[in-house]
Amino acid sequence: MDLLIRDMTEADIEDVLEIEKTSFSTPWSKDAFTLEVTRNTLAKYIVAEIDKKVVAYGGIWFIIDEGHITNIAVHEKYRGFGISNKILEGLIEICRDRSIRAMTLEVRKSNEIAKSLYKKYGFEECGIRPGYYADDKEDAIIMWKTI
Repeated sequence: MDLLIRDMTEADIEDVLEIEKTSFSTPWSKDAFTLEVTRNTLAKYIVAEIDKKVVAYGGIWFIIDEGHITNIAVHEKYRGFGISNKILEGLIEICRDRSIRAMTLEVRKSNEIAKSLYKKYGFEECGIRPGYYADDKEDAIIMWKTI
């Protein structure tokens, strides 16, 4: 399985939407991704590609000297192969290249798989956003990593 990590383009959005809809209960819209990829100069999105098919993606916003991970998702057929590791490694490398000093994210309190991934890469739980998720009011765990 040859995995390519590269910048997301507008042409990738349909594949990303498919992943988004099967990964999140409140998926982002096509317009939201289009704006992020084409107009948001403070955002960077990457994809993982296998055989010319986008199978995962991740995004980050740059706020002064911090990187805020917006989302990471892997197509359900490709989960369990370590692809999320490669996406997260790609986002960390982008932050290093831009001299970002810290990274942050929010993750569902119940999402043990994601929390484990982030902890593996040095993210630490630093707080809670009560009722953060609109669909079910689940709390979000705030995680930070110093680079």
